[in-house]
Amino acid sequence: MNDDVLTRLAAVIESRRSGDPEASYVARLLARGEDAILKKIGEEATETVLAAKDAGAGGPKERLVAETADLWFHCLVMLAHYGLGPGQVLEELQRRAGTSGLEEKAARDAAQRERGEREQKGKAT
Repeated sequence: MNDDVLTRLAAVIESRRSGDPEASYVARLLARGEDAILKKIGEEATETVLAAKDAGAGGPKERLVAETADLWFHCLVMLAHYGLGPGQVLEELQRRAGTSGLEEKAARDAAQRERGEREQKGKAT
């Protein structure tokens, strides 16, 4: 098992983009647009969190795996909606590999502060 399954699934999702929304769940979700896709991700994320809580309390771990798969699938649909794919996410994860999570967050926070300062300067002129 490797990242190839994500690439293949992303290709299937892309192929369904022009499909019949009456015959394809993916085509229907993509046709409904951003709000529907993001709402579905929120629902799946909540279901994943609940499954994790259940698994932590001795419940079935298989449900956690299934809910995570649902979440990942819908994230792939979201990426397709924005013209992206799993490759970009995997590249970002690879870029972060070997970097402390605390260091990575500090770098993102610093970049965000810098963007905010540039925007403020732009408004002032």
